[in-house]
Amino acid sequence: MTPEQRDQIVSIIAETNDLTLATLREDDYPQATTVSYASDGLTIYFGTLGASQKAKNIAFCDKVSVAIDCPHTNWEEIHSISLGGKAHVVKDADEFEKASELLMKKFPEAAKYESEFEAEMEDFVFIRIEPEVISLLDYSKGFGHTELVEV
Repeated sequence: MTPEQRDQIVSIIAETNDLTLATLREDDYPQATTVSYASDGLTIYFGTLGASQKAKNIAFCDKVSVAIDCPHTNWEEIHSISLGGKAHVVKDADEFEKASELLMKKFPEAAKYESEFEAEMEDFVFIRIEPEVISLLDYSKGFGHTELVEV
């Protein structure tokens, strides 16, 4: 991965609020879910309940695919990534706090929902996604332009 590719990928990850997460269910069906997330460089964090279907899927198979698309008004503006990587529940207390801070900074409106979901918060987990391979789409370089990079 060139420094320019890394900068562009990190920018796409940092500037977008939602991603599509594809996981594998225990019945071997794929499942795609939209989640809001925060990031630290190439590392992506999102929160969910430990009993959620996506958390169960990740416990079954830690391989995930992610699609992140920047808003665009025409095809020449398409900048997006799709990636394959591994997802894990954050167990380290310091990393849990870091993920919480990143998400609260990006989505300060989340604080107003804490009291509504207080009972479920003891089952709340953060998931960390570490990309292993990334497909960078940049249609400003030509229709369908994509670059495959390994992390």
